[in-house]
Amino acid sequence: QVQLVESGGGLVQAGGSLRLSCATSERTLATYNIGWFRQAPGKERQFVAGITLSGVRTRYADSVKGRFTISRESAKNTVSLQMNSLKPEDTAVYYCAAGPYNGVQLLTPQYWGQGTQVTVSS
Repeated sequence: QVQLVESGGGLVQAGGSLRLSCATSERTLATYNIGWFRQAPGKERQFVAGITLSGVRTRYADSVKGRFTISRESAKNTVSLQMNSLKPEDTAVYYCAAGPYNGVQLLTPQYWGQGTQVTVSS
């Protein structure tokens, strides 16, 4: 059973920062690549960032490059998403996902967390 538990969402003003965390098991981190996706109201879920098993390779959506950073904290069995310079258009429910390698996003999401709300006010 793969479990992914997100935390760290909230309300922040434009230009501010938030750090999301995805807690999972050591086995999951050793088996799957991990990624963050987001879904805004009325829109499809979209890829945000991905990281490989080794933590060496990362990939980002163009809309967040230079502002967001994904990282693995193996000692805590978590994958974090540091979000800086937030914009109102970043408002969405953010989901953590785990899955096998995909050459485009680094993972094909197979398992999902329950999501955490991020709201950026202007």
